[in-house]
Amino acid sequence: MKVGVLALQGAFAAHVATFASLGIAAFEVRSAEQLAEADRLVIPGGESTTMSLMLQRSELVGPLREYLDAGHPVFGTCAGAILLASRIEGGRPDQIGFPMLDMTVRRNDYGRQRESFETDLAVTGLQGGDFHAVFIRAPRITQWGGSVEVLATIDGSPALVRCGAIMCSTFHPELAGDPRLHEMFVSIPAGTGDERS
Repeated sequence: MKVGVLALQGAFAAHVATFASLGIAAFEVRSAEQLAEADRLVIPGGESTTMSLMLQRSELVGPLREYLDAGHPVFGTCAGAILLASRIEGGRPDQIGFPMLDMTVRRNDYGRQRESFETDLAVTGLQGGDFHAVFIRAPRITQWGGSVEVLATIDGSPALVRCGAIMCSTFHPELAGDPRLHEMFVSIPAGTGDERS
């Protein structure tokens, strides 16, 4: 198994290191050719509008849509969750998205950088106790459809969700020093390309 980590902007290096700690081959993705080599993909945290622009400049918008439509497992963290939501609140009108999950995400809803925080979350199906989650300029999932399985919540809002082969978190699991969510992600079977609702 080869895991690609989108490396245009954001916290991609920590994801690669986390997979390496599990003995899983992971590499940085910056081109369509590299994306084609990935069995599954992480879209990391960062700044979602900046990432959207860089996807255009790297000519990755079309290839990424095709990759998602093919049913490859994808893990969107923080900004990655924003890009994979069907509806974005607080985004730019020209912001590109890949509406794979039936949910609404509000950008920076927990506050700016100085309001970043950490907390322990109970995660459905995760062995070994709570997961220590790091929230940095985090989005909030404000609405979600029945196809979206909620795996963890914070203050009544989903913090970790899954729909088919797509998993999303509003926090940064790669900064926790705990590889269990990455391990959960690599256990997800490939989808059929029909996760979008």
